[in-house]
Amino acid sequence: MALKIIDHFDGSFTLDPDAKAALFELLKSDAFLQQVAQQASYPAVEFTELLFQPVPYSAATPKGMPTEFEKFQNAVDYVIINVPPNFMFKAKIFKPSRLCAIYRNTNEA
Repeated sequence: MALKIIDHFDGSFTLDPDAKAALFELLKSDAFLQQVAQQASYPAVEFTELLFQPVPYSAATPKGMPTEFEKFQNAVDYVIINVPPNFMFKAKIFKPSRLCAIYRNTNEA
């Protein structure tokens, strides 16, 4: 089986406003914020409202994300998570099938 090299993958997407609002509500819930903070070993986090679709590896996207989001990958005060599939389902988002969300360490105790 040969590997297929992708030269360009369009990772752009548009969410229905109602679906986006439902998803943001889930991603901003206190219980989920606490869970993300705990997993990231931060005192507290906030959702930056930045989402992206993971993209296949290519020469232009060696980190599996659109280049404008790469600055968050190794930033000390940010964490990138996969949006839980049940959140996508509850918000009625089926395309794209996967999203990542970016959270910021708020340094609050």
